[in-house]
Amino acid sequence: MYQKLNKDNLSMLAQVYRDDIRFQDPLHKVEGIAPLTRYFANMYQNVTHIEFDIKEVVISANQQQAGLYWTMTYSHPKLNKGQNINVEGMSQLRFSDKIFAHRDYFDVGQMLYEQVPFLGGLIGLLKNRAGK
Repeated sequence: MYQKLNKDNLSMLAQVYRDDIRFQDPLHKVEGIAPLTRYFANMYQNVTHIEFDIKEVVISANQQQAGLYWTMTYSHPKLNKGQNINVEGMSQLRFSDKIFAHRDYFDVGQMLYEQVPFLGGLIGLLKNRAGK
């Protein structure tokens, strides 16, 4: 579903997420299918391209939890001169009949802050100094 999801088929979310879904990423925390659908609609409205390449799926022994390791490729007209940005991440999904908890882990700097012209240069400088 994540590889097919776009602004025109957000109704797919209700097929895999429970009405009381709890979603969290480094920037947002959302509870409920309607707020989650709005979150995705806003995200897709502001990007010109987005896709997920799922590299690996690990399912727990009890079959009620999964880890998805992915690369998100997206472009935004105000970031990185509109060119593609790649972000490595991981999603933890907890489910029974449908997904009731979804938490994303990724580097916000890689996704956003490093892509802003002045701020990106400053973060690069800080990373360089921290690595010495």
